[in-house]
Amino acid sequence: MPHIAILTFEGYNELDSLIALGVLNRVKTDGRRVTIATPSPRVTSMNGVVIEQMSTLEEACAADAVIVGSGIATREVVEEPAIMDILRRLDPSRQLIAAQCSGALVLAKLGLLGDVPACTDLITKPWVVAAGVEVLDQPFYAKGNIATAGGCLASHYLAAWIIARLDGHDAAESALHYVAPVGEKEEYVERAWRNITPYLPAPAVVAPAFVEVPGGRINPRPGADA
Repeated sequence: MPHIAILTFEGYNELDSLIALGVLNRVKTDGRRVTIATPSPRVTSMNGVVIEQMSTLEEACAADAVIVGSGIATREVVEEPAIMDILRRLDPSRQLIAAQCSGALVLAKLGLLGDVPACTDLITKPWVVAAGVEVLDQPFYAKGNIATAGGCLASHYLAAWIIARLDGHDAAESALHYVAPVGEKEEYVERAWRNITPYLPAPAVVAPAFVEVPGGRINPRPGADA
């Protein structure tokens, strides 16, 4: 069963976890699960919003895609061996891994960024830099199966990137169009694609089965079925 997990810790930022949750759930693929993955049965946000665990961190590490959410206690999270030991099972060779704002610090401490630059929020930036990662002055960046976003309202970029990777361009555009403000939908969607498209895999180019030759004749392409 396809699974997208949003890692959400004590002191989480509601915009980071819940906007992504809402956008990702706009795609109604059979059997798809989008869950809030927490280290405990309940976590409380930086503004006092309590949510219940939908999946465990262990389940998140086996998910098809993972978003590492942000919050006011991320520096405490990366110093917690019980949490980090589990998260070391994250593997970009087999899953999409994205980080929102201070979630980039988690990826840095796990060694998942390597020489890949990251986006994060302004408060977290010096901590990520201190962890040896270049921080970009832009809202979104991705390389391969790893993506990061900086600024709470960039969370829909991460969601759209995951949808585009798993379900294609049309599904991502539909999800973005639905959540964008009325009267500004085209503007929002265009801006999202402007930020995301450079970091999506190039579409496969299929050579035509037939080629035109001088004289206007159409011949089968070499190697194509006649």
